[in-house]
Amino acid sequence: MALTRSLLFLTLAYIVTIGMVLAGIPVAFVSRRGFSHYARRWAATLEWLADHVLGVRLQIEGEVPRGPVLVAAKHESAYETLVLMALLDDPVIVLKREIADVPVFGPLTRRHGVIPVDRAANAAALRRMLAAADVAKAQARAVLIFPEGTRVPHGEAPPLQAGFAGLYGRLGLPVVPVATDAGVNWPKGVRKTPGVIRLRFGTPIPPGLPRKAAEAAVHAAINALNDGNEHFRHRSS
Repeated sequence: MALTRSLLFLTLAYIVTIGMVLAGIPVAFVSRRGFSHYARRWAATLEWLADHVLGVRLQIEGEVPRGPVLVAAKHESAYETLVLMALLDDPVIVLKREIADVPVFGPLTRRHGVIPVDRAANAAALRRMLAAADVAKAQARAVLIFPEGTRVPHGEAPPLQAGFAGLYGRLGLPVVPVATDAGVNWPKGVRKTPGVIRLRFGTPIPPGLPRKAAEAAVHAAINALNDGNEHFRHRSS
């Protein structure tokens, strides 16, 4: 049953995404802010499908931030990416440059507002990332980053990538850490299982801390749901 639901969700998600990407092109040309609202609606639609097709429900803990902050989130699945897009107000998203360069979809992400990150991680790449961060700060927008740099299975806690420290120092904004246990019900691969996924918004971490202190605080907070006794166990079907 779970595999059947997963295949149905995947099919519907592709149909919705293709349709909304094509329909969103004229919206992107008319208004950047309007396109941001449009992108949030797309993310909310996929979240609705996850709830009604997969039986995956969201539980929010803590306070969803508003205004210019640096949101540092655990990355275990595509689910928390969609949910954070739907919840946050007009965020600039830090993502891999390869995604921002995908034909049609990539230019739309840039219109929404992204900070592309190069795998090379050299000095020139860092300068480009910080210049994009300056634009986001000038627009008084929140910035969303997955500081561990990649999606990991639930329970794993790799070190933070250097890009987080660069943005933390450059933006001078409070950091709102976000922990999740999404990987329990939404692992890599097609099959998803029904259940409750938690998204925990932690206590803001102030700007201006020494790098090691800021990284340690963020790393601990985004991995707060890694304890096997903490997360909700999924219901198999």
